[in-house]
Amino acid sequence: MTRVGRVVTILSRMKYLRFAPTLLCAWILAGAPGFSLNLHAQAEPENAGRRGRGGRGGGGPGSTNETAGADAKKDGDKKDPKDELIETTNTVTINGVEIHYRATTGTIVMKDEEDKPHSKFFFIAYTRLDGNATNVSERPLTFSFNGGPGSSSVWLHMGLLGPRRVFLKDDGTLPPPPFHVVENEYSLLDESDIVFIDPVSTGYSRAVPFADARNFHGVEEDLDSVGDFIRLYLTRYERWSSPKFIIGESYGTTRAAGLSGHLEDRYGIYLNGIMLVSAVLNFETLSESPGNEIPYVLYLPTETATAWYHKKLPADLQGDLKKALAESEKFAQGEYSRALLLGDALPADEHKQVVKDLARFTGLSEDYVDRSNLRVSVSRFFKELLINERKTTGRYDSRITGRDRDSAGESPDYDPSYSAVLGPFAATFNDYVRRDLKFKSDLPYEILTGVGAWNYGSARNRYLNVSGTLRDAMTHNPYLKVFVANGYYDLATPYLATRYTFDHMELPAELRSNVSMGYYEAGHMMYINKPSLGDLHKDLIKFIQSALPAK
Repeated sequence: MTRVGRVVTILSRMKYLRFAPTLLCAWILAGAPGFSLNLHAQAEPENAGRRGRGGRGGGGPGSTNETAGADAKKDGDKKDPKDELIETTNTVTINGVEIHYRATTGTIVMKDEEDKPHSKFFFIAYTRLDGNATNVSERPLTFSFNGGPGSSSVWLHMGLLGPRRVFLKDDGTLPPPPFHVVENEYSLLDESDIVFIDPVSTGYSRAVPFADARNFHGVEEDLDSVGDFIRLYLTRYERWSSPKFIIGESYGTTRAAGLSGHLEDRYGIYLNGIMLVSAVLNFETLSESPGNEIPYVLYLPTETATAWYHKKLPADLQGDLKKALAESEKFAQGEYSRALLLGDALPADEHKQVVKDLARFTGLSEDYVDRSNLRVSVSRFFKELLINERKTTGRYDSRITGRDRDSAGESPDYDPSYSAVLGPFAATFNDYVRRDLKFKSDLPYEILTGVGAWNYGSARNRYLNVSGTLRDAMTHNPYLKVFVANGYYDLATPYLATRYTFDHMELPAELRSNVSMGYYEAGHMMYINKPSLGDLHKDLIKFIQSALPAK
């Protein structure tokens, strides 16, 4: 592997989405974990959402980064790949009601119009069997995925939506191993059937032999292949008449927004609703690079929330979180924005006042803020806020702290909030998929893998921005509704950046009420915090019901 390849892989596994504007790494955070994201790009492709390459295998041929290629070569040289599907039944109790469901687990071989296979998509579908759930024209169907790029769907599956979830401490921190699952009383299965999708090179999904997985590793390529899987699932399982929803996390929200247009344009699939967990639609809002001042403004309230949680704010701000955030937002969008806009032309007395206020809202020293030229990068913030305690804060969840080898340096050695979830989710999924779902494969389940340089197509050398695609889908289908879940302690996709993106979508006034947002006192994966999990479950149920046609 080249030095660049090693750097991309390392960055993607760390999921430091914002640190490589031109080296788009595989990422959120989220997804985020898949949730995660690991990327950085440049702007919405001019042809995002356009008609795909067509056929039964939208993405074209595929096999591999090193992992996918080795696997494909080893077990597929001499035989054509075939669908491998296992069905099991089980129950889950939600709100005191026992729900019977069928789980369909396995891989579907995706082919082009010449009937040539190019990839195997791994998925897990949960279908309710009791009550009125058998009326598919009324029963909602939700497609779920995480982000990366390079993340499997395990995070939303085993953390929020599925009938079993990973056991963590109530605040989302790491329990002692060995790890186990519990029945998920917050599963979405009471309200919707769910299909969890692993894009090519993630989970057990692979490009087939002698092809190139890079054909799937890009903005448009990803929309083609995931979109074609959704089309094929609707066809094979006869769900075209069902109300349709998508939920994505981290880069999965980028994918979801892109699919809103792609599914409509390519297949005529109109969605009822899209749920975005820790959203990033416009990467300009996250990329702290010379000349782009926007991220410093949009990260500030989340830095204030982090300082509040760790008790680093002055006494008058330390009492009430919502009050502190309101004041921080006002300063960020007012005096701070003006100061960054003026740059070196900012008068000395105003500069001094902004230094004082910025220190007040971040919990950092005035000297550090001043030496940073009023621009404290988020990577420095992770390291600096708790430096006197020799601790760092998490990126995905800034409530969680870690300890580096030393307390000097520009950025932390690792993200402690990712370390808190990787082990529990990896161990429990690998056990659950074999023991409960009866699907057996000797391939590694790629929870979060490097996918090399992500192809941004016509967005290369600009900031990827798919908000326009979502806007167009909402104007073409005025019944499409969007819900966005935001974590106050998410320093991967800060909530003010999401709000800024939606405030600049130029939606017609009559459609703005189609967008709703929820806020939670947790991080990127707000659902690992049990109180937030309960709140988010209620918000998702309410949203789905609001997006269904009146009976």
